[in-house]
Amino acid sequence: MFKNKRLLALSISLILTLSVISCKSKFEKLRLSNDTAKKYQEALKLYNDKSYNKALILFDDLIQKYRGRSEAEDLYYYFAYTNYKLKDYTTSRYHFKTFADTYPNSPKAEECRFMAAYCYYLESPVYSLDQENSLKAIEALQLFINLYPKSERVAEASKLIDNLRGKLETKAFENANLFLQTGEYDFQNYKSAVIAFRNVLRDYPDTKYSEEIEFLVIKAQYFYAKNSIEYRQEERFNEAISMFTEFAEKYPSSKYLKQAQGIKKDADRGIVEVKKLLATQQPKQEKNEDKQEELTNSTNEQS
Repeated sequence: MFKNKRLLALSISLILTLSVISCKSKFEKLRLSNDTAKKYQEALKLYNDKSYNKALILFDDLIQKYRGRSEAEDLYYYFAYTNYKLKDYTTSRYHFKTFADTYPNSPKAEECRFMAAYCYYLESPVYSLDQENSLKAIEALQLFINLYPKSERVAEASKLIDNLRGKLETKAFENANLFLQTGEYDFQNYKSAVIAFRNVLRDYPDTKYSEEIEFLVIKAQYFYAKNSIEYRQEERFNEAISMFTEFAEKYPSSKYLKQAQGIKKDADRGIVEVKKLLATQQPKQEKNEDKQEELTNSTNEQS
């Protein structure tokens, strides 16, 4: 009985293997055949069955053979989507755009123009990486909106642009914050942080980071002043105090207000201390200047 069961299992396995080989052989025969009509129908069937890898093989072969024929438009449409379904967004983006450029009057042109832009969107990386594709996606989506202002997809395109701008905004904010964090190694980075934070506010006036940024500008300016040479500190501390005044007026209930007030007090104290320091250094400086003048006069008399 055990032997019979084993033979049955082997028979079933052999039948399945032969079936797979037969199917593969059938696909290969079709792929190598010149029956384009049958190949086209099978490619569509494979696409609808979500067998995208096999469908792509047939579509790729048919593209050249149907060039210039009426069926080429639909064929190219499915070819672009097959690449998209396989998550090859770079290739599908190219073919979607080519479709829209080649068949601008097609009822599918609008959809393909949007999909080309959407593929750029899908290739946009996390904010910490290079954002070239994000910029290209924004450009492509904006072009779509300009070309099809009445399209039902305009709302979605606008939402995608907002998402991408949010990513660029976060990257700009984090880059500015990096200058602030590395100021202890090079105090000029504090000045760079002030400039970078202000650029974020300029480029993204509605940024969600606005309150935090304006607080961090005060902080960066304070540390820039504190690490400057003595005779420039008063001026730079005063600038930090001026920033604090504007911040307190604009955000009277800010969660950063207490910290900002502490920085303002430190800046006031810094001004007092640097004034005392410069006052003690001034007589020495004047004495050195007198000696230099006497030496110069003596040299001139000997001449």
